[in-house]
Amino acid sequence: MYYDRFDIVEAYLIFYTNYHGGQTSREYKRLSKIKTYYKPPQGWGYRYEDLRRNGKEIYKELVQERQRYGVL
Repeated sequence: MYYDRFDIVEAYLIFYTNYHGGQTSREYKRLSKIKTYYKPPQGWGYRYEDLRRNGKEIYKELVQERQRYGVL
């Protein structure tokens, strides 16, 4: 896995889309912030399947990290 800024942003975008705790949550605020500076390509459906291979690895790391700490 390598850290490409677009893969990172897309992975976080999908992660926060899937795992925010409502409009008052910290995750939702971060999701809203990301959407102010990043516009995904047209036809992009905000799904895990839309990520490139590297983005999927980053997403999996985010999920595993949250599971380790019992947040998910």
